[in-house]
Amino acid sequence: MSGPGNQALNINSVVGQHANLEITNHGSNWYYAVCALMGACTLLFMGLSFTKPQGDRLFHYITAGITGVACIAYYAMGSNLGQVPIQAEFIRPGSRWVGSAGTREIFYARYLDWVVTTPLLLLDLLLTAGVPTPTILVTLLADEIMIITGLIGALTQTRFKWGFWAFGTAALLFIAYELLFDARRHASTLGGDAKKTFMLCGNFLIFLWFLYPIAWGLSEGGNVIHPDGEAIFYGVLDILSKPVFGLLLILGHRKISSSQLGLRIRNRSHIASEKYNPGAGVQPEGPGANVGGSAPTTGGHPTATHTHV
Repeated sequence: MSGPGNQALNINSVVGQHANLEITNHGSNWYYAVCALMGACTLLFMGLSFTKPQGDRLFHYITAGITGVACIAYYAMGSNLGQVPIQAEFIRPGSRWVGSAGTREIFYARYLDWVVTTPLLLLDLLLTAGVPTPTILVTLLADEIMIITGLIGALTQTRFKWGFWAFGTAALLFIAYELLFDARRHASTLGGDAKKTFMLCGNFLIFLWFLYPIAWGLSEGGNVIHPDGEAIFYGVLDILSKPVFGLLLILGHRKISSSQLGLRIRNRSHIASEKYNPGAGVQPEGPGANVGGSAPTTGGHPTATHTHV
């Protein structure tokens, strides 16, 4: 029951069906606090984008988008919306945390958040490492499989939910391989600040992501911890993997230009140049120019490859 300061649970008790086991006022307050933090970080990242030239703001915009979407999702969860009651596989009548409740609240709003934000997190990392486009696409596909199977498993009432958990974990292992081995090699080719930023943020993120299947097993999967505990577990992980990760990444990109990563981002000056000099292409500069894959050679010298953005 909501206290005098937060009436969200009372007001929205008439919206949809509700589970026997759902968040209390404490969980709602926590979700709202995380919502506020995500919103503040979105404004911070957008503000920091003005410290970079317009053509070098891609990572600021991606990172601000991550926290912006998360802000909306946490507002929904704090309001006890975007949820459905699902019969728990394990009732656990002897537990002081979950009691003998038959249905448990499942927030599909959380997965709608992840299906948008987790590919953006990977995009931040893979573009920083100068990974080729085909590798980026297959890694993002694995990420979507991971999130969607997690959602289907959470909404499944029988033990077959663990099959979806296994599929999602397998996708996570593939993502970990791409970050820890393949993308690492590309980042090493770049060297400098790009390599340092990728190594720090990549290792940090993949460590956190391996804790999410544990949180899932204790909450949506195994019905071991109360939804308030679930809120804290996922909330702390999301704070670390979105605002904290984002701040580390943005700070790491202070001295990195898009051209160093093999990215070709057209701005007004480039468009004007190409208009009056149709044969003049804008080529990237710096050590990242050839990171996009095997470059064709002309007279024994590699020609620059780049990604158009």
